[in-house]
Amino acid sequence: MIGWSGRRKAWTILAFILPMLLALLVFSIYPFIFNGFISLTNRGTFHPNPDCSVPLWNIIEPTCWFGKEARGLATPFTVQDPFYKNYSTLLGGLFTLPSVLALVRIVAILLPLVAAFYVNRWQDRQLSRQVSSAVVWVAGLAGAVLLFWLLKGPAAIAALRDAGNFIIVNLRTILYVIVCIPLFFLLGLTMALILNNPYLKGRTFFRVALIVPWAASNVAIMMSLVWQFFFRQQGTINQVLSLVNITGPAYLNSATWAFFVVVLVNLWYTYPFFMVVILGGLQSIPLELYEAADVDGASWWKQLTKITLPLLRPAVLPAIVLSSLTTYKVDSVVYAITQGGPSAGAGAPGATDFVMVYAYKQIFQTRAYGIMGAFAVVLFVLLFAATLYSMRVTRITKGAYE
Repeated sequence: MIGWSGRRKAWTILAFILPMLLALLVFSIYPFIFNGFISLTNRGTFHPNPDCSVPLWNIIEPTCWFGKEARGLATPFTVQDPFYKNYSTLLGGLFTLPSVLALVRIVAILLPLVAAFYVNRWQDRQLSRQVSSAVVWVAGLAGAVLLFWLLKGPAAIAALRDAGNFIIVNLRTILYVIVCIPLFFLLGLTMALILNNPYLKGRTFFRVALIVPWAASNVAIMMSLVWQFFFRQQGTINQVLSLVNITGPAYLNSATWAFFVVVLVNLWYTYPFFMVVILGGLQSIPLELYEAADVDGASWWKQLTKITLPLLRPAVLPAIVLSSLTTYKVDSVVYAITQGGPSAGAGAPGATDFVMVYAYKQIFQTRAYGIMGAFAVVLFVLLFAATLYSMRVTRITKGAYE
């Protein structure tokens, strides 16, 4: 039994953690439950308010707490019939025969890359490598390209695009992540290697100057408007090109160019993060390893691939996982530059309507709260599964439990 002193200690501890518990309840648990509830309803522009006579809604719905009467353009919102209708609307097209076959073909196309990943992992556990990592990846990429042609990859992608907006928005966002992350790493690695050179004069100045884009991310919208001005049809870049009699395209009106622009801007914002992480990793590598490699006659490339990159892995993998998740949910930068455009037609997502941009537009422009609640739930499940898998593959939390 807990004595008076023990009870007093318990209340003291509770008093200290109570603000955190209340914040967790208000800002995490309740929104999660409320969003799950909304995902089962037809709440939207025409059904904006609840029927507060329903006991559960009277508890969970903030509108009912203040005694407001149900009003709007139509009747109060209710649970869908069937209750999973919003989820069926989002994902129903994915389970048709053409979509399933298209998904199987895309998975088959990606198998050589998966095989390359596991072959490299297997070789890392051996005493010596039989084939270099680069050769394995090139072979995997060549196999994926060959299967893309043999299995008619464009037709499979078109079939998935026809399966619904949710599918195409996610596929486009995943492509955006796949394009961005290697660029973040390569540019960050290049800058870090340059700044780590002891013979570089003014290294402190360059480190500060190169980290400015990352520091400026707090004013991302303002800076993104500057980038938007650069790429307008009559913007800075086309004005410079006109000086040499070159007519530049309308970058933001082309799906391909708009995608390139948002990748470039996100690269400018994010590479300093990788640069700082990699620079810290480089400075933790013992110089004796490079001195021994020089004695053995190892080239710069050999030292990079056999010493630097393997020893950077523990530092870089968490950065890649974190950056992948943040890039997946990028919103303000893309919205400020393209607003999700250029348009692909009425009711269809724009060329740069990535997940969060598309969700923002659906919520604040069409006010489709119910369907977007289901969108958020499905997205949470996908990201949670991806996070757990990435933690298992990279083992980035392994040290915390040893």
